[in-house]
Amino acid sequence: MGITHCYASPYLRARPGSTHGYDIIDHNLLNPEIGSTEDFEKFVAALRQHGMGHILDIVPNHMGVMGSDNGWWLDVLENGEASSYAEFFDIDWQPLKDELQGKVLIPVLGDQYGTILDLGELKLTFDREKGEFSIFYQQHRFPVDPKEYPRVVASGLERLEQNLGASHDDFLELQSLISAFNHLPGRQETAPEKRAERIRDKEIHKRRLAALCQRSSDISQFIQENVRKISGTPGDPSSFDALHELIKAQAYRLAYWRVAADDINYRRFFDINDLAGLRMENQAVFDATHRFILQLIRDGKVDGLRIDHPDGLYNPAQYFHRLQCQQDCPSLKKECNSKPVYVVIEKILASGERLPENWPVYGTTGYDFANLVNGLFVDPDSVSRMDRVYRAFLGQRCDFDSLLYQSKKIVMHSALASELNVLANILSRIALAERHTCDFTLNSLRDALSEIVANFPVYRTYITETHLSEPDRAYIEEAVQSAKRQSAIADVTVFDFIREVLLTQKGAGQTGSYRQSVIRFAMKFQQFTSAVMAKGLEDTSFYRYNRLVSLNEVGGDPRKFGVSPEEFHRELQQRAKAWPHSLLDTSTHDSKRSEDVRSRINVLSEIPALWRRNVRRWREMNTDKKRMVDGSEAPSRNDEYLLYQTLIGTWPSRTTEGTGPGTEFRDRINQYMLKAIREAKQRTSWANPNADYEAAVAGFVKAILSPTSAEPFLESFVPFQRYVARLGGFNSLSQVLIKLTAPGVPDIYQGNELWDLSLVDPDNRRAVDYTRRQRCLTEMLEGVNPPERITALARELANGLENGDNDGRIKFYLTWKTLNLRKQHASLFQHGDYLPLTVLGAKANHLVAFARRQGSSAAIVAVPRMCARLLVNGAISPAQSGLWEDTRVELPPDLAKSKYRNALTAELLLPERAAGSGFLRASSLLGNFPVVLLTLESGK
Repeated sequence: MGITHCYASPYLRARPGSTHGYDIIDHNLLNPEIGSTEDFEKFVAALRQHGMGHILDIVPNHMGVMGSDNGWWLDVLENGEASSYAEFFDIDWQPLKDELQGKVLIPVLGDQYGTILDLGELKLTFDREKGEFSIFYQQHRFPVDPKEYPRVVASGLERLEQNLGASHDDFLELQSLISAFNHLPGRQETAPEKRAERIRDKEIHKRRLAALCQRSSDISQFIQENVRKISGTPGDPSSFDALHELIKAQAYRLAYWRVAADDINYRRFFDINDLAGLRMENQAVFDATHRFILQLIRDGKVDGLRIDHPDGLYNPAQYFHRLQCQQDCPSLKKECNSKPVYVVIEKILASGERLPENWPVYGTTGYDFANLVNGLFVDPDSVSRMDRVYRAFLGQRCDFDSLLYQSKKIVMHSALASELNVLANILSRIALAERHTCDFTLNSLRDALSEIVANFPVYRTYITETHLSEPDRAYIEEAVQSAKRQSAIADVTVFDFIREVLLTQKGAGQTGSYRQSVIRFAMKFQQFTSAVMAKGLEDTSFYRYNRLVSLNEVGGDPRKFGVSPEEFHRELQQRAKAWPHSLLDTSTHDSKRSEDVRSRINVLSEIPALWRRNVRRWREMNTDKKRMVDGSEAPSRNDEYLLYQTLIGTWPSRTTEGTGPGTEFRDRINQYMLKAIREAKQRTSWANPNADYEAAVAGFVKAILSPTSAEPFLESFVPFQRYVARLGGFNSLSQVLIKLTAPGVPDIYQGNELWDLSLVDPDNRRAVDYTRRQRCLTEMLEGVNPPERITALARELANGLENGDNDGRIKFYLTWKTLNLRKQHASLFQHGDYLPLTVLGAKANHLVAFARRQGSSAAIVAVPRMCARLLVNGAISPAQSGLWEDTRVELPPDLAKSKYRNALTAELLLPERAAGSGFLRASSLLGNFPVVLLTLESGK
């Protein structure tokens, strides 16, 4: 197939039942649910046997917590600030609320704490084998502070004395243990010697208690009776008083899950309570979490790393340097001594933003490329017309700038309100420490912060104690000025104060502690802006703004409507110069829509008038299938508009007119629409589901997709969808070929060798039919043997796409042929120059071409675009020579003297010459296959 590396999702030990591996609970073990150490060794050996390398996805930002599996987290719950792992997690031990001082909030309860307690759902338990107490709630275990064990074991002690006698050895041992537990250093002791004493002695005392219970059934029975009594009796609220007091004495506060939004005091992965942020800036945390991974690299079992969510880190640059500096792998130092390990990072770049070139990484995971190449197939000339279509369908104007601003505000005052509170609290302490700023109130600081974050133009900046780049300064200045203009705050000097803190100017010349507080705030602020942008843009705005949903992609900007060939070439030239080994992706596990779904939806930008007529007709046809919910129609017009685009992008290839798709497809669309409307947070949400609205949307989907009730709609929809799907297929092929030949390392997400019509997770994480793909490969190998049959096979596949036979084999063929060519010419594609090629002629806007060149080796790529306006007068494919008229690809002098072999059709082509320059005619290039890949003919 030509695959060089296997790119794996995280496979370190994760929470039981994890379907993705991003909730790691032990960084030093493989996930036993995936396989054993022996299985892993076989996997690596198999890769090596096939000449393949291995890229691993790792998760430095957070760990899976709650449950009963993460030993570090359980240690923190047991010991609070005295835990050896207290500094591993990003916990604010001194929050605003007095009742949370020295505690961590645990928002896992399904109802109010008092209700759950009185129902008897909080269970005190005693493990006699380990000599330790815990409180359980469903699958969650909460260790009891050993210093509080006497609350259990000393309760009713006189009863035991009467039974055993005051001088009984076991009774005396229990008294000794009670005294020992009482004398443990408290959980807020952080002095090294006190912490060490507690850690040592608590385990000794537990072992003594376990041994006592093993030899004395009286003591064991006495403790179990106390446990049952303290656990309370449902129906008798006062019976839970002792358990309540025991819980209050712990290093955690158990709370209703809804409390998290306002009070949680540990950093999370966005708003997910059971993914707790790690303090990777702490060297001990780095060492403990990377020991195993780095050993795999040293042993040659892992060849590169993908870094998940680096924007969540306190100091990403420091982390990348540590990652590279840990290595002593001469075999990996062939390319660049400063970057011994191939590392790519999941960095989401805003429009116009550049990855810092001094970071010791090889580039991003490819969201930036995905949006660049996707934009090439969106018609920028249609932006006003698509605006009008969307506005007419909705019956109102929708401004994306305002929508994004409001979405970020909503996120900050709901899902991430607690994080905003933590930041405001830190900022307030800074303000109070200086007489010129001490009158800024907590509320004014919080309000000003939220305005600045809502106006922040990028995910985050990367300011540190020693580094402030000009782009970062500009982003902060822009956000502060915009916030000032929009704010209703009376005293706008608060913005000037925050600006000075964010730029770390406020700490200049100040005492060490004050300056460190300023730097700490500025760097924690950066972690917050990235979370707000992700939740406000990707997980809210992208589900509210549906003008052309193929633009609503991770790393994308719906306001950027299309990419010109000139911009496309400039960006790839920059990529070849600065990041030649960055990943090139078009679909990932995080994509909102697969590459093929986007390629179909992009076609709508080319046919706005036809789209307007059809979508208006469908709305009229389906009006009677709506319901009224809370005084408004359901689904809303915006959700309906999203649904029609979704159906166009995902509709199964073999469904006929008037016939609805199968149950599986309808279920997938239902599940997607449920996720989409909850993410939009307009008529329903994850936090506050509106069952009536959700039922109305599900009913609408069922009604328009059921042949018995939707025949007129399907008879109108299916022919239009087929037309769009065929054009979208050409877009997909062009996109695939660009990805496989552009500067960088192409990344093919599982299943995308054939057409993949998937939506956002979990839809894009369904099982892949590898048997079918193996069968395709076998057919391809037979189809090109002998080599003379290549032209016939290419033409056969092209005819299939033109005639609507969308089985995806043409995409598989293109991927297979190009990957193998890339493997044969590895140096050319890894290190070769990128040369934009000028296209001239009547159809020049419909063809994009470039060359890759290194020494005497070269390849030429040409792909069609905007095929809807190209294919007129009965034309059905860009692979028709008569379409292109005088259109030609100009060649530089050194490339105009050679013969070329079309790697996809086996045709031989010789450049023509006119007026002293060489060129290739588009009609010659595109006679038998819809995209072009040429290589220099050997020996010519």
